[in-house]
Amino acid sequence: MSRAAVVGAGLAGLAAAQELTARGWHVEIFERSRLLGGKATSFAVEGAVVDNGQHVHLACCTEYVDFVQRAGMGERLHLQERFSVTVLRRGMRPARLRAASLPPPLHLLASFARYRALGMVDRARVARAVVSARQPALPAETAAGWLRRHGQGRQTLAAFWEPFFVPALNAPLGEASADALLFTLRTAFLSGSGAARIGWATVPLSDVAESAVHSVSAVHRQTAVTGVLGDARGVVGVRLDEGRTARYDAVVLAVPPARLRRILDNPASYGLHGLEALRSEPIVDVHLWYDAPIADLEFAALLESPVQWVFQKAPGYLACSLSGARQAVARPESELVAMCAGELAVVLPELHGRRLVRAGATRDPEATVIPSPGARRPAPGLIAPGLALAGAWTDTGWPDTMESAVRSGRRAARGLAASTSEVRAVA
Repeated sequence: MSRAAVVGAGLAGLAAAQELTARGWHVEIFERSRLLGGKATSFAVEGAVVDNGQHVHLACCTEYVDFVQRAGMGERLHLQERFSVTVLRRGMRPARLRAASLPPPLHLLASFARYRALGMVDRARVARAVVSARQPALPAETAAGWLRRHGQGRQTLAAFWEPFFVPALNAPLGEASADALLFTLRTAFLSGSGAARIGWATVPLSDVAESAVHSVSAVHRQTAVTGVLGDARGVVGVRLDEGRTARYDAVVLAVPPARLRRILDNPASYGLHGLEALRSEPIVDVHLWYDAPIADLEFAALLESPVQWVFQKAPGYLACSLSGARQAVARPESELVAMCAGELAVVLPELHGRRLVRAGATRDPEATVIPSPGARRPAPGLIAPGLALAGAWTDTGWPDTMESAVRSGRRAARGLAASTSEVRAVA
């Protein structure tokens, strides 16, 4: 039986371990923290278990959904029957965008025609830009540049493009590539009438991660990998803290770029270039518990607000999501709580008279890698004999998301399995 070490217990590492285990490998996971799930995990805040971010998926995230199902947690995923979003703005009655049972882009036409956050002329501008998304972007074009080129101004950016696509890319539109914007638009809104349906886990994400490792041979928590071992055949194991080593037939490195550079010491010798140029963007989530639920609120987008989305995860428990949060990530928790509570009070009159029972904030300073024009994201998979790379930030064709993480882990595992089979065939 082939033996593999998977370094990193985020979704990429868990997906790689799941795939290799299903192929009959002996798999051991090494995770330097005590928690599984990486950037999609959970921990206690003010006595309540919360996720370290509001991680949602779309119906088009097929490999992530399959990963959760194979972990035995498929029934814990909720998915909308059809795409439907409430939109809130100061001084405006709530608006709703809701998909109809028509082929794209007609499935959103009737709802968008009544979208009160934009006037008739601006709605037409957005519609024309959406139709134009099937055409390629210019070389090295930013998302903001593409939007300007297609007639999008301040109003359309504030009422449509920024609330939906800054969170999707977790980057300012002036720094994200037009290719990333167009991929998201095509995949979520133009590939099928149900592709943009929003889903989420109804249990803490750490429960999904814990379930995913049930069939793995061993999980080494709070065990840091500091390097890889190699000989003439390729990589044959890992180096641990305090000079310890462990030998394996193959290794999957499912870690962020900075940690990958430290483990490999000289990434260029593995064909990895430009890792130091990759830039990340933070995400902040503020958790507010009120003494009563908010009627008819599941989740909503906020316009012209530092809070892009609010989710009612349980009766009275509101999670506020701030993507592209470089201006907020260093602010004290008390300021973040006051800001979010104030923003919600303006657009949710139901909160008047409600008592805030407790609150907290979670931060991820390096949540995702910015999909900037020209960024050299390495492809997941084999980078040397016996060594494979995985990570949501790698070039899977998707932005840095849960779907990209799972795709990268599976691609890394399949590359190792195929290379091992070839070696056996030659031998």
